[in-house]
Amino acid sequence: MSTVTAESTREHRITLPILARRKRRGAKISMLTAYDYTFACIFDTAGIDILLVGDSLGNVVQGRETTLPVTLDEIIYHTRLVSRGVRRSLLIADLPFGSYQISNRTAVASAVRCVKEGGAHGVKLEGGTAVADAIRRIVAAEIPVMAHVGLTPQAIHRMGGHRVQGRTPKGRARVLADARAVEEAGAFAVVLEGIPADLAGEITQSLSIPTLGIGAGVHCDGQVLVMHDLLGLSDWTPSFVKQYANLGALASQAARRFAEEVSHGKFPDEEHSYR
Repeated sequence: MSTVTAESTREHRITLPILARRKRRGAKISMLTAYDYTFACIFDTAGIDILLVGDSLGNVVQGRETTLPVTLDEIIYHTRLVSRGVRRSLLIADLPFGSYQISNRTAVASAVRCVKEGGAHGVKLEGGTAVADAIRRIVAAEIPVMAHVGLTPQAIHRMGGHRVQGRTPKGRARVLADARAVEEAGAFAVVLEGIPADLAGEITQSLSIPTLGIGAGVHCDGQVLVMHDLLGLSDWTPSFVKQYANLGALASQAARRFAEEVSHGKFPDEEHSYR
């Protein structure tokens, strides 16, 4: 058994101090999205360190093209479901578009609702220097904040799509400045999405808080994936995703067999009937 696995099995609940120690020791951190009780139980029991109720639910649960229509009420609803299945993992709720950009007061109010009504242990929000003040205010309200820089899906219209960020000298400097700004503002960790691996490595080395990569290469302190990509439940997955199972194919096969057995009168049979 590896050192990291042995350590994780001894931990009753993942906390911010534990994540900070992981960073100092060079022990990696795992994070997956979750949107309901069933998968929360599965991932929590499997030893995933952080569960994120992501606004990606707009894509993978609601079937929308972007995350922008997702509402705070929807995030809180799904966070409440996930919280019922969490025993060990740190539970983070995404602040959706419009729930923190209007004012710092709105940002704090949204974060408070995620904790009080959803059962989240902290919140995540996208952006760097532009949202640093909001991060400070939320942290001052005793709510942990995970930041998110680089490719930020809520800025899809400004970015012109899901494009890798930080490839030009100017873009690289902007992402680095954003990462430093959110650390200074009090974020306990930062997601690095869609940036070159060497830039992610530079940021990881320069920050004292953990970095969690998604499409950001091998040098981050941890990795995050959308559960539907991990499990083969998505119609399309980015090139950086490793599919660990193909549950979509298995579910389709099971449904096809069920339909065939029902149509041929093979289900239910005597074994599956009450007496």
